[in-house]
Amino acid sequence: MLLLVVGVGATTSLGTQASADACAAVDVVVARGTGEPGWLGSVVGDPLYGTLLQALPVDSTAYAVNYPADLLVPSSVSDGTRDMTGHIMAQAAMCPDQRFILVGYSQGAVVTHGVLGTGIVTALPGMYVLPYELESRIAAVLLFGDPVRLVGWNVPGLYAWRTANYCTGGDPVCGGGFDPAAHGNYGWAMWLAANFAAVRV
Repeated sequence: MLLLVVGVGATTSLGTQASADACAAVDVVVARGTGEPGWLGSVVGDPLYGTLLQALPVDSTAYAVNYPADLLVPSSVSDGTRDMTGHIMAQAAMCPDQRFILVGYSQGAVVTHGVLGTGIVTALPGMYVLPYELESRIAAVLLFGDPVRLVGWNVPGLYAWRTANYCTGGDPVCGGGFDPAAHGNYGWAMWLAANFAAVRV
């Protein structure tokens, strides 16, 4: 069973910083963690997008995956895969040159795995997997506090070279540690992740 918990951090507001251009070069698609506040998520999404705005060599927009992010909702992960996949497909059709950076934190990392077709997640009911023809449009995948990592799975091989998976020492969700507070401590990874994505767009 996948352990999904919430990370708590300071809320930031970056909604007004997203480019108004619906066909920006890059669309950053973020699935927040369980119960996480913030536009894109206060622990990872909001601070990461703020960093990406400085690091990316091209213009970008950001999208918050619309899903419950609630462990009490049985369809939460599948709802997330439906929305993330649907958004990417719609954007890809509207903007033929747009590429995507996928971001998932905690439960949102499981959603992202589902969209990419990671076997242990796609075995769950109701998953929506990204069509293969859109694989080349995914520039980078950034995962944080990933429960799927804890059970020894990774993204499918064709995405491996463009995926970075960050786990804070002591985090019980991704690393089997014993410090629950570590699950909300990912500030150290923001520039690492942004630079990783920047060289791949």
